This record gives sequence, C-alpha cells and structure tokens, in this order.
Amino acid sequence: MELRVLGPVEVLDDQGLHIELPGVKAQTVLASLLLANGQTVSDTHLSDMLWAWDPPTTMTAQIYTYVSRLRKRLGPHVELVRRPRGYQLVTHEAKLDLTTFERLARRGRDALTRGNLAQAADDLRAAVSRYRGTVLGNVTEFLADAERPRLEELRLAAQEDLVEVELALGRHQRLVPELTALATEHPTRERLRAQLMTALYRCDRQSDALAVFHAGRRILAEELGIDPGATLTGVHQAVLEGTLGLPAAGPAPSGPVRLGLPAAGRPAPAMLPPDVADFTGRRAELAQLERLVASDAAGAGPRRALITGMAGVGKSALAVHRAHGLRDHFPDGQLYADLTDQDGTSRSPETVLTSFLHALGVESADPDRGLLELIRLYRTHCAGARLLVVLDNAVSNAQIAPLLPNGPESAVIVTSRRHLLAASGRDTLALPVFDDGESMALLAALVGPERVAADPLSARAIVDSCAGLPLAVRIAGVRLAARPHWPLSRLAGRLADQSTRLDELSFGELRVRETIRRSLREVSLRGRQVLSRLAPFGTGVFPAEAAAWELGLPQATAEQVLEELVDIRLLETAGAGGSERGGYRLHELVVLLVSAPGAGGVPSQRGAPRSRTVQLLAG
Repeated sequence: MELRVLGPVEVLDDQGLHIELPGVKAQTVLASLLLANGQTVSDTHLSDMLWAWDPPTTMTAQIYTYVSRLRKRLGPHVELVRRPRGYQLVTHEAKLDLTTFERLARRGRDALTRGNLAQAADDLRAAVSRYRGTVLGNVTEFLADAERPRLEELRLAAQEDLVEVELALGRHQRLVPELTALATEHPTRERLRAQLMTALYRCDRQSDALAVFHAGRRILAEELGIDPGATLTGVHQAVLEGTLGLPAAGPAPSGPVRLGLPAAGRPAPAMLPPDVADFTGRRAELAQLERLVASDAAGAGPRRALITGMAGVGKSALAVHRAHGLRDHFPDGQLYADLTDQDGTSRSPETVLTSFLHALGVESADPDRGLLELIRLYRTHCAGARLLVVLDNAVSNAQIAPLLPNGPESAVIVTSRRHLLAASGRDTLALPVFDDGESMALLAALVGPERVAADPLSARAIVDSCAGLPLAVRIAGVRLAARPHWPLSRLAGRLADQSTRLDELSFGELRVRETIRRSLREVSLRGRQVLSRLAPFGTGVFPAEAAAWELGLPQATAEQVLEELVDIRLLETAGAGGSERGGYRLHELVVLLVSAPGAGGVPSQRGAPRSRTVQLLAG
C-alpha cells in the first residue's frame, strides 16, 4: 500500500489501484495523522485542522466517525489506534511518499556534497518527481494552511539542489525555461534567481542575466524593504567580472561541493553553555533529536526540533547536551540564546539577533537598526552555512520566527513549555518526567554510587519525594554532595514532610518552587483559580466531567481552562479516568505548590475538606 500527501491525499493498494476515501474531512484526518510521522495527534489538533475556531459540540463523536470510516477503507495494512485524547496511525509496511521523498532528497544531497553529481542528479530528480500537483489539494483549508508551506519548502529546496547539480553538469541551456517559471512563481527566492542568472550567462545572455538581478532587487525592495543577500549579489558581481563561466570539462569533481556563497573569513561561533557533565538517561530522546537535526540524518527541508515539557523536566539540559554531541555535524558553528531573562521577562528578537550577528562577525549590528534589517543581515550571513541554533526557554512563535535561519543547511533546537507553531507534531519531543531508574541513576551520579548503595531505602525515599522531576532530583543530589557528612536518611526525612518539601528542594539558584511558579505567571487568573481548586484531586486521574462538576462550570468551559493548563504543562493528560477521552492528572510537586499559602496568587487549599467529587470517586 502507498499513502500519498505530496499532492491530493491518496491511497493506493498493492496493485496500484486507488482506494476511494470518504470525503474531505476524513482525508484531512488521514493527512494529519500521516504528517505526524507516527506521533499521537490530539483530538484538539484534529479539531483545529477540521473546523479551526468553530468546532461543533459533537466534535469528538465526528472525529471518531471519520476514523472509523478510514479503518474500513484502509483495512489491515495500516492501524489507526486510539490513544489518550488522540489517535495514532501506524503504517507498518505501507509506504508514505513524503518519507520516500525525504530519503531520496537526503541521499541526493549527500551525493552532491561528495561530488558524485550523476548519483545526485538521479536521486534529486526522483525526489522532486514525488510531488503530484498542489500539495494537500483535497483537505480543509486549515490543514493546508498549516502544513502546505513546509511541504512546498521541502520541494523547492530539493529542486534548487537539483538545479545546482544540473548547472555543475553543464546543462544550463535546458534549465532556462524551468528556472524562468520558478523565479516568476517565487520572485523573492534569491537562490533560484541566482541560478537563473547563472544559466542565462552561460547561454551568452549576459544582459538578460543582469536584467533578472535588477528585477529581483526591485521586488525585494518594494515587497520586503531589503537588499539582495550574499548569494544573489555574489552572482551579480561574477557576471559583471565575467568569472561565471562554464564548469570545468572532464570528470565530475571528486571533492565535496559546498552550496551557497558564504562570506569569506566567517568566524565559527561557539555560544553553547558548558555541557552537563552528569547527564543521565534520555537515550530515546537523544536519538530522536539526532534524527531530526543532524546534517547526515535529516531531510532536505528545515531541520527543527521542539522540546516541550513541564518546568524542571530537563528540556534545556537535553538540548545543550545533544547540541554538544552534534557539533561535528555543524562545522560553521553553534549559536545559543536563552530567550527568557532571570526575572521571567522574554528577550526581544532584536537583542538576540544582535548577539548572533556579533558572533557571526557582524560588529555593526545594533538593535536600533530595526527588526527587518537585522533579519536580513542574519539570514544573509547564515546562507549556505551549517549552523546549529539552540533557542532555549522560548515563550511564543513571534519571538522565535525571526531567529530561524533559512535554507536546509542549518538546524534549530527550541525548548519551550508550550507547543509552538514553528514545529509540527513530527518535530516535537514531549519530555516526560524520569522513571524510577533514571532518577536513581541521576542521584547516584551526583552523590556517588557508594552512598546510594550504602542506604538504598533512603535513596529510594528521596527519589520518591522528587516525583520524577529531574530538577528536584538534581537539587537533592547537589545538597547531599555539598554535605558529605549527611546520611541520606537525614534528607529523606526532611523531604518526607509535604508541608516543607518545596522549601527543602532548593539550593543556591536552583528552586523547584520558583521554577514551577514561572509557569503560573503565564496562566490567566481564571486558570490559576481553577488550578487551586483541582488540588483536592491530588495526583489521581480525573475526567473533564468530574472537574466541571467540581468547579461548577459547563463542561466545555472547564475543558477550555484545563487545556490551557495542559498547554503550559501544569496539568498532564492521562489515559484513564472514567471517560473514553481520557483524563487529567496533577504532578505531585504542582499539588504541593498550589496547596500552599501564597503560591503565586493561588489560594490555599491546606486543611480544606475533600471535595464532593473526590469523595464520590474514592467511593
């Protein structure tokens, strides 16, 4: 079976015959699941792709109906699995055209960098041929608007690489009509325009090549208010100097081919914070990050990874540790910025871009030059470079959008408590808390395995009190390491008191209470009030219906507030809870915070009687 999204959404059986799909809505559900690359797609996301801001009251039932119809049409070749609050599509042996495209584009690009032009041309041509017209041409406008730009960018990047190969092989004459059409369709895409100029010049059409440059400069100035970047101006200068000649005759070059025209003498920035010496666990997440961003393992499009999770779960540690391990894949340097200051305020893109440009050797960069000018400078100096950009503690899409380099050579790792639109579901790692084994391993790495082995029961009690939160385990370990005369039982006893546990989980600048409170500051007043009233549920799983009854709110309103808390990772989704759609659960340390007096504006629940809903659920 073949599944297709690079055009109208289609399914072909083993004989290559089309399987009829049941309408636009079902095709939208199928495409959303396919583009998630095996990840679970939430009901909320499916609703957004189907109805945007106006979902019907029967949203969940309708999604279930679409999935049921797809199961009947697709048969046993693929599996549509119901997960907590969402669905997962398992393709088994079925082929997805997007996966095939990415494999061919990656292989072609690798062949190009090695100088194997014939192999590169074959692979890239095969990759581009996977596109069959308008991408996602038979889905809702909401899904098309969300995913089509990314898929079109993949196609254009591969097409530009193919043109690069064809030019190197001396096939400029037959490229002129195709490049003329592409440059007309994408007038602000400078690499295509530079390639058209190259082809025209090599066809003895120097005046036409110069006309293409001047037309492009006018379009960039009128539509974007910017000047041409390094690639386009470099080709223009080569045309004027007469140095843009034909490729050398003879066999294809054997050495690496470097795409683009990076500026000479560019420094190699190294802005990453020091690596975490005692980094523990996260093997699956480290491997997934490498697949998403490593230059020899990612696709031909933008290489981006978003790490999300609750405060203190180790997002920054994972990003920095993986970035250090991938430095060899990005020889042109690593850029890093913490996008949130110590006081919780977000840093402006102008400030971050200025620091990045200084690291890239642009000393004239200054925030007063304006955001558009800084973006132009930044993307010009990133053109053709293999850079790794780490954006830590991002707050919003508007904050990170100007900081994303263009082109497929660079990669970006973003950490945020929220899901950001810059990353799709397939690019997102939702980081869970540690399991008991990972927590014990981190504690042993910090205090020494001998101390843990000498009192394993106290070590287990410490880990249990930290409830799997890596920051809490690290604080406990650092406190014990700073006090080698303390037996583990002493700290275990102090952490056993829930009323003072958060006070104990602090050391120097590391404080669990303050870390979680930063999340509270991003929640609406109603969200904070609701969170405090959820404290009587403790760490048990509860359905949305129970929360609505407890809060005295309509279920739709209650779910809206609950999802706000999920988005900021103060509430977890769970796979049980007396409802087909699953339930919710509070982390143990969040319960302690919102139950305490003066918890960031959250009223105290200490001493409050068990709620009527909790009493009923407990029987």
